[in-house]
Amino acid sequence: MRAFYSGQFVLPLPPGHRFPMSRYALLRDRLEEHLPAVEMDQAPRASDGELALAHTPQWIAAISDGSVSPQAMREIGFPWSEAMVERSRRSTGATIAACRAAFAGGIAANMAGGTHHAYADKGGGFCVFNDAAVAARLMQAEHGRSGRLLKVAVIDLDVHQGNGTASIFRNDPSVFTLSMHGQKNFPFRKEASDLDVELPDGCGDADYLTALEHALDELDRRFSPGLVIYLAGADPFERDRLGRLKLSFDGLEARDRRVFDWTWQRRIPVAFAMAGGYASDIAETVQVQLGTFRVAFDYWRRWQNAAR
Repeated sequence: MRAFYSGQFVLPLPPGHRFPMSRYALLRDRLEEHLPAVEMDQAPRASDGELALAHTPQWIAAISDGSVSPQAMREIGFPWSEAMVERSRRSTGATIAACRAAFAGGIAANMAGGTHHAYADKGGGFCVFNDAAVAARLMQAEHGRSGRLLKVAVIDLDVHQGNGTASIFRNDPSVFTLSMHGQKNFPFRKEASDLDVELPDGCGDADYLTALEHALDELDRRFSPGLVIYLAGADPFERDRLGRLKLSFDGLEARDRRVFDWTWQRRIPVAFAMAGGYASDIAETVQVQLGTFRVAFDYWRRWQNAAR
């Protein structure tokens, strides 16, 4: 199973910044230790042309040359730097590469990504470019060269609503956006996804998994994707600082298993990204993410056995 990393492109953040940049290097270390069969490759750099499939030329240029306004950067939550631009391009390129690898092997990963608060013309909530939106549009363009329409489902299980993704695909029937998130959590002004599942504060394993099963059934009734992009946020975890839900390690593993099983039963390739995770103990966020990789690897092996 292939996974693409951009952790060596580190944002220079001020002391005390709440974004846990170190978790990406920690995840890579844990994968090398516990899942050495995962093939990790450096993420490619998304080009201007690729980014323009989901973003306005004005936004791409402003971010790239540093002319972006201080207000826009405050909305993102990072200080502007060339390193931030490079990392944002690489993180988007990782989801592009994971989608291509998923078509070849069934399942592949972006070891970062899930930047679902980025709109076509602005960023927000630690998100500069929307990796899932860019990758979905690019995969559609590549498949379209052979005259095929590729339908893409974005299954977003980060605890925060995928408002940027919902906005970008609002009038696009070829992409289905499913967001299952905390009702009272950020962003406080939500967009309309194709399917929004809003959860109350304190929602635990049983209620969450029931809601997820209903959501996947609804997706199945309404849409037949040829590719799934799965945002496997670690922030529904019970000790996440920004999550407000109460999922256990076992509950999050069961969540991942339901998603990967749903795609496996239908033989739909899936590219997954890490999205959010803000536990006070970063090691707990990484433990959730490692659990996602364990489940994904199990299903990746099923794809390989079926191909023999």
